[in-house]
Amino acid sequence: MYEIGEREAAAVRKVILSGKLFRYHQGHNAPETGRFEKALARKLDSKYALAMTSGTSALICALTGLGIGPGDEVIIPGYTFIATALAPVAVGAVPIIAEVNDSLTIDPADIERKITRYTKAIIPVHMCGLPCDMSAIMRIARRHRLKVIEDACQADGGSYRGRRLGAIGDAGVLSFNFYKIISSGEGGAMVTNDEKIFQRALIQHDAANPFFMDESPAGKEIFAGLNFRITEIQSAILNVQMGRLDGILRRLRQRRRAIIKVLQQSDAFRLAPSNDTDGDCGVAVPVQFDTAEEASAFVEKHAKSWPMFRPIDSGRHVYSNWEAILQKKSHHPKLNPWKMHRRKISYSKRMCPQTLEILSQTVLVRVPLAKSLTEIRSEAKHLIGAK
Repeated sequence: MYEIGEREAAAVRKVILSGKLFRYHQGHNAPETGRFEKALARKLDSKYALAMTSGTSALICALTGLGIGPGDEVIIPGYTFIATALAPVAVGAVPIIAEVNDSLTIDPADIERKITRYTKAIIPVHMCGLPCDMSAIMRIARRHRLKVIEDACQADGGSYRGRRLGAIGDAGVLSFNFYKIISSGEGGAMVTNDEKIFQRALIQHDAANPFFMDESPAGKEIFAGLNFRITEIQSAILNVQMGRLDGILRRLRQRRRAIIKVLQQSDAFRLAPSNDTDGDCGVAVPVQFDTAEEASAFVEKHAKSWPMFRPIDSGRHVYSNWEAILQKKSHHPKLNPWKMHRRKISYSKRMCPQTLEILSQTVLVRVPLAKSLTEIRSEAKHLIGAK
């Protein structure tokens, strides 16, 4: 979490004293959640926004909204939080893992290679606030008639060529857990311009929704959904956080530019390419080495004085560590999507060698928001051995 304080505390106090902690009251949306959804839709220039419990639940609801299910394949990158792989499984589909390229985002060339007759959707992930090559991805999707769900869970407020991340594909999801750019401790949202996707996601996120709403469900699709409702307390925090978002991004980007200006003077490593430097959230600066050993040595030397890590060491964000996925395990054998699938899916820890190599040779230098630009410029010089 980058910035939180008295304003959030006051907003939470107001909700608690009101006694209205539930988003539905006598058939009407409670003010905090409804206000947040409208603000998020405006910010991302989307027609619909739906707040819920987490980015994972938002992915599940987006897939549901698109009608993805058993027999379908969903292409995801090999570098992402494991939830991106778990969400297709939750709706009965099968995740197909694709390579990332030097930008640390999904490789459009490998998306093309991984498409089969069963492919229905692509989930590009804007990891660490780094925008994917959405132009290439959308061209592939249109050519093959595939749906696109943007996973912008680590890129709240970022953009690609002037459009906010999450609002470019058929649907987009965001996360507001403790480690995200804005946070309510835990939380998520889905955005879309498609009313049908929104209505299906609405039912999936709250199967009891028709009972709380004034309008009749007549003419709307009803099915057995789940319960991912957000609380008014979370939404109250998020309403304050939304007001902070652009300021947080502006300061992160300022500090990122300052770090880059120093680091680009070194010939010991190269800056990773970006699909949109201006739209990058500024969370981290990826630097790349010729070998994994050089990257590891850089982290060992500097990590105590500056927050940094190799993506390969991030555990649950690297596909080779997703044991439940690689072993094709679900909670019940009769609901196992791999057993229901119409072709055999094979995974292995070395199935995406390009991804493993890039993640091993890359170091993510975190951008410290709490430090001043002067401090950052001075301390960044130590990373390149300058005085």
